[in-house]
Amino acid sequence: MPVVPNPGFHPPPWLRDPHWQTIWPTLFRRVQTIPWRRERLELWDGDFLDLDWWEGGSDLVRGAKPGSGRLVILAHGLEGNSRRPYMAGMARAFHRRGWNVLSWNFRGCSGVANRLFRSYHSGATEDLSAVVRHAERTGRFGSIAVVGFSLGGNLTLKYLTELGASGGIVRGGAGVSVPCDLEAAAERMTGPDCAFYMKRFLKDMGEKMRAKERQFPGKLRLEALEGMSTFRQFDDAFTAPLHGFRDAQDYWDQSSCGPRLHQIRVPTLIVNAADDPFLAPACFPARTADSSAWVHLLAPARGGHVGFVSGLGLSGEYWSETVVADFLTGRFREKDGLPG
Repeated sequence: MPVVPNPGFHPPPWLRDPHWQTIWPTLFRRVQTIPWRRERLELWDGDFLDLDWWEGGSDLVRGAKPGSGRLVILAHGLEGNSRRPYMAGMARAFHRRGWNVLSWNFRGCSGVANRLFRSYHSGATEDLSAVVRHAERTGRFGSIAVVGFSLGGNLTLKYLTELGASGGIVRGGAGVSVPCDLEAAAERMTGPDCAFYMKRFLKDMGEKMRAKERQFPGKLRLEALEGMSTFRQFDDAFTAPLHGFRDAQDYWDQSSCGPRLHQIRVPTLIVNAADDPFLAPACFPARTADSSAWVHLLAPARGGHVGFVSGLGLSGEYWSETVVADFLTGRFREKDGLPG
């Protein structure tokens, strides 16, 4: 579908800077407590995923029958978790519209170390597939949407490219602030304006690797952390060997969703701000969106990275939450034949 470069997001004058858009929600946003129900999903390889459910939403949809409920599955970003404000905000937006919500934690991101030597990465679609199959087996849901943020957005969109002509129970998806080209995004993050973010990411990821070394002594080269300053260095030293990739380049090439987006066959929305400090031009799949009947790209001039704060933005619904929830709700209503 045609790219929409100015889709109606207008930040307040005092919050137009992309870095403030990026940082503000982390520092100041508060979302009402959500009654999450924690479930542990045991995986085929002996590991596990911790899932957080917020149910009851589909009971609010007029005309819904038992077993025909709607579920949205949310995936967080790098070193995030299911309880981050942006996850809670999107969960609330969907629940208000009558959806059940499942927020899943990547391996090792729920506050408990995962059991295996491997961790999570941008292309680990087998884990999202396991979550979807688990939700489908409950028999409660007739349709599922998948939504991801940043790294989780790339993973989610890559998963959608793998569904084939029929998505089955998965009938739509969305990604917010998606690094569709992982190599280009990694290079963008070497810029001086991203030094603060890189330092924090590498600190958090380094701590994870030190904990992993305590679990599996002698299997990691922790000395590689000394002086490390880029994603390429980290992915060469850790992400690639932990997950069977040759090196960082091989990992990025196999895991980037961008080159595969033309394979998507369910309604999909990508929301990437043009001023996102984490994204390079290659992360904006305008050509694919122009030629695809399924992929929609919103590229507002401002919004930062997982920001899109309008007004004071302390506790209300953020612009990205409104457009994503409305996009998928509208398409699911049309598909399910539900009244508006």
